[in-house]
Order: sequence, then structure tokens, then C-alpha cells
Amino acid sequence: MDFVTQTKLSGVLLLSPPRFGDDRGFFSESWNRRKMADHGIDLDFVQDNHSLSSAVNTVRGLHFQSPPHAQAKLVRCGRGALFDVAVDARKGSATYGQWVGYDLTAENGLQLLIPAGFLHGFATRAPDTEIIYKCSDYYAPECDGAVRFDDPEIAIDWGLTGDAILSEKDRSAQLFSDFESPFIVEGAS
Repeated sequence: MDFVTQTKLSGVLLLSPPRFGDDRGFFSESWNRRKMADHGIDLDFVQDNHSLSSAVNTVRGLHFQSPPHAQAKLVRCGRGALFDVAVDARKGSATYGQWVGYDLTAENGLQLLIPAGFLHGFATRAPDTEIIYKCSDYYAPECDGAVRFDDPEIAIDWGLTGDAILSEKDRSAQLFSDFESPFIVEGAS
């Protein structure tokens, strides 16, 4: 796999940072501004988040942060396994409402780069899964929002093995058809 792979959603990238290992474990650069810039990725991350989900089938999302505090995210798994999803929420995009999802595990070291303008969510595949992600803007509660993870219009196949474990925020999230997206593709009207 190439270091950077473009997904079917413009701007959403699957990253595979090289790992160097021996009998002690491994070393990997999870972020290197110069290497990312060489691949056309020019982001200024200002916040790192680290979350633990103790149970399998925990679903968090689909979350977004609206302008003026919209966030790009670089997501990886620190322990366990998760299915990470990005949904195009940019009005005027040819892929509006479409999604991509990838298994990110502590073992595979894959990362998903999700630009601003996309909904984000994940489902845990293993107990005590840790998700670690960088954000390009600070958390702003007044800009925080969510769309239902099981929205029939988006129709994400989460691959759950039981009932989803949700927060109250995610349980009561709006449908995609009721979502008035604040995101617009550049040049679209």
C-alpha cells in the first residue's frame, strides 16, 4: 500500500505510515509535517484527542463541528480495533451523502485523514479500544453537532455484532434529511 491513498471521497485519505520493528516492538512517525506537505497535505493541527471505548459495538458519531470552527481530523487506533467512517456533507459535492469506512487497528497502523466538511464516526471492534486523533481547530461546543449513525439515507454498513452502544447525544441525533449542512464545496452555489 502507498503511504497516501486517495479514497472515493475527494480529500479523504488513507495513510499507511511505515513501521520499523524488531523483537522489542515497532517505531512509526504518526505525523510529520514535512512528509505530509510532500504529499500535498498542509494542515495545522492544534488539538490531540484520546478516547477509550470499553465495549465492542460502541458507536460514536456521526459528528461534525461547523464553521467557523470546522475541523479536519487525522484518526488512528492506539489499542484494539475500530471501523472509522467519513461521510461527505459538502453541499455541491458529487459524492454528497456518500461514505467510506476503514478498519483501523493498533496492529495495522492505518490512519484516516478526514477534511472539514465531512461527518465522522466509528464503531469499536475490540474491547478497550483507544482512538487517537488530531484536530485542525479547537473544540467549540456551540459548533458541535451530530447526524444519526444509522440514518437510512446514508446506509452505512457498520458491521456490528450486536446492538449499538450509544451516548444520549448520538441516540437523539438528527436524520441526514433534516441536516442543514453548513459545508459547501468551493465554487458550488
